[in-house]
Amino acid sequence: MTTGTGPAPALPRSVAVIGGGRMGAGIAQSFATAGAPVTVVEQSREAAEAVRERIAGSLERAAGRGLIDADPAEVLDRMAFADAVTGLDPATELVVEAVPEDAGLKAKVLAAAEQVVGETAVLATNTSSLSVTELAAVLERPARFLGLHFFNPVPASALIELVVAESTGADVVDRALAWTAALGKKDVVVRDSPGFASSRLGVALGLEAIRMVEEGVASAEAIDDAMRLGYKHPMGPLRLTDLVGLDVRLAIAEYLHATLGERFAPPRLLRDKVARGELGRSTGQGFHTWEKQR
Repeated sequence: MTTGTGPAPALPRSVAVIGGGRMGAGIAQSFATAGAPVTVVEQSREAAEAVRERIAGSLERAAGRGLIDADPAEVLDRMAFADAVTGLDPATELVVEAVPEDAGLKAKVLAAAEQVVGETAVLATNTSSLSVTELAAVLERPARFLGLHFFNPVPASALIELVVAESTGADVVDRALAWTAALGKKDVVVRDSPGFASSRLGVALGLEAIRMVEEGVASAEAIDDAMRLGYKHPMGPLRLTDLVGLDVRLAIAEYLHATLGERFAPPRLLRDKVARGELGRSTGQGFHTWEKQR
């Protein structure tokens, strides 16, 4: 379901992003570029400084390609970095959790953040597949919680998937819709269910493509070309798997296998590649060969 109505576009007064990995850094960069003050929480000062350097480099590249009008230095000035959730400003209006896809870890950081921010703050998870309803159950104010599933790379992606849990308040959805519009992105609103809309369909296609390689039907290049040229996908399912990370795709597939059944059973080839450390673009090798990321 999509919607084009709701409050006039307005950014949160302040944003906190917990987790400065590829997704968290991209979320923080997007809000800061749009004009919102952002705090990024990482595990240590050293990790936080590394995130700052990555974002600075990303902003410089975006400015050099004419992708943003903002001055990179001014965007960075809107960003702060902390090494603990307890360092968040109690007046933070939106907290986005973007830690790895581990339900226990996500629940822990969300519960900790809820104790710091005010009662009207909105908490969100960037999970791509885990149950938003189950994560809401650990919170004292579950009506203030929903899923904000951003897509990689966040600054360039046009989509945010809003995942509505059973307890999510209607006013929280309205605020999230306004923030999505203020970022210049398109909303897709879905009811909480395993894999939501995007991951469920994307993983199904990716797993079948992996099975085809495993069975010798065609090469990874041929399968990707078939979907890119024949069906106008911006990239093939195996190149996308490399971009997402084979380890991430395996974790999502295992969750969907447990919740939705055998059609999401991870292929042996996927398990073997992850065991060998062939995780895709991040390691230089997945279903394709990449220049290794620094």
